[in-house]
Amino acid sequence: MCFTISAAKSQTPQSTLQALQCHFTWDLDPSRSKLFRLRDKLEDIGDDEANYWLGHIYNLQGYIHYQLGFIDEARRLFSRVAEAFQQTRKADEGPWLVVNYGNQAWLHHHLGEEAESQAYLSKVDALLNKYPSPSQDELHPEVYAEKAWTLMKFEADQKLLAADYFQRAIRMQPDMVEWQTSYIIGSVNALNHSNTELDPDLFEKMRIAKEQDPENLYLAVLYLDQRAKKGEETADEAHELARKVLRNPVSSYSGIKPLLRLYRQPDTIDEATELAEEALGNHPDERFLKRCAALCYKWKVLFFRDSHLKQSMTDRAISLHKEVISLYPHSALLKKSDLASMYAKSYSGMVEADRIYQEMLQTVLEPADRQLLYNNYAKYLHFDRQDRQRSIKYHMKAAEMPYQTFYRQNSIKILQKIQERGWHQMYSEIKAFLDNLQEP
Repeated sequence: MCFTISAAKSQTPQSTLQALQCHFTWDLDPSRSKLFRLRDKLEDIGDDEANYWLGHIYNLQGYIHYQLGFIDEARRLFSRVAEAFQQTRKADEGPWLVVNYGNQAWLHHHLGEEAESQAYLSKVDALLNKYPSPSQDELHPEVYAEKAWTLMKFEADQKLLAADYFQRAIRMQPDMVEWQTSYIIGSVNALNHSNTELDPDLFEKMRIAKEQDPENLYLAVLYLDQRAKKGEETADEAHELARKVLRNPVSSYSGIKPLLRLYRQPDTIDEATELAEEALGNHPDERFLKRCAALCYKWKVLFFRDSHLKQSMTDRAISLHKEVISLYPHSALLKKSDLASMYAKSYSGMVEADRIYQEMLQTVLEPADRQLLYNNYAKYLHFDRQDRQRSIKYHMKAAEMPYQTFYRQNSIKILQKIQERGWHQMYSEIKAFLDNLQEP
């Protein structure tokens, strides 16, 4: 696995480029809608110079902008990487630049600037010779760490690979606290859409990582959440942590979103809403905080609805979701579904809810996005329209699409539960469908 550019000089320029370790060779292959969602997520992290991962963020942003066709922005972002690493590593050069130089070699190659591409290939070669991997048969730990951090942003199978790469990097360079923290956060977040309990070994690693990285409030919130799930009393610590999070610079890395999830219980949902509104009041123009506030109101309207829920609460939820959709125009599909469902819960809002869904159903979407839409529309038909048969049909539409996502698994699980009851009028049809369902 160890590689130097000089070892590939006899090969064609294309094969030399393919041998590089960078975003252009990591088989990321995201859809265009995924690229836009990632672009938004990375922008919401912000550009705080104290962020250890800032150089990696610029690298991934540059790749995304290139793939979307924004070449000038890709150049600008790739050119900011070295300065970002200089801030965090306190050094002008190091093995952490291998990925960036590889990205720049590919960018210039794609643009027909072969002399510049060759210059970056030579820079990669020089770095690999000057900073060889501690393990002869493996990549440099800095490369593993960036590859892991990048893959954590993609699909489930890539997240599993990312965990392996983080572990390899940590074995070779165990003193890198940030790698330990990101490995833990990625591993815990990978369980978000499953009922899998946190492995005791991972929980212990989480405890150790928190001790080693006490300033990372995102990790602190995740750890507190896991302790609460184990039955520990954490209310006072949660309030103290909330004050710290609100003092942090605004960022999706600040810890506010997992903190709000910690309060997502019937008896504390009001506190979540108040916390989100306080944060938004302090920073009224921050779109990420508007997104967090919209999430809290969604929970209150959709999951904790009661007879005392005021129309003003639903109106605020609708208003925030409209604003968030306008601020995330290329990655707001799920928010549009949420908006429709909230209209359905408001007085005289069913007509607008139907209009939103019909508009989305007629929109040209990439397959994975259409699968998400079918899953959400099926739930809307079931809970808001009480149209059970059409709901089942749309769950089938989501399940038969050959994309292994949370939404596909969710639709399959719902169909299986209906079948297990045994008395449904569509029992035979559902059973035949599930029996013949092909795995992607």
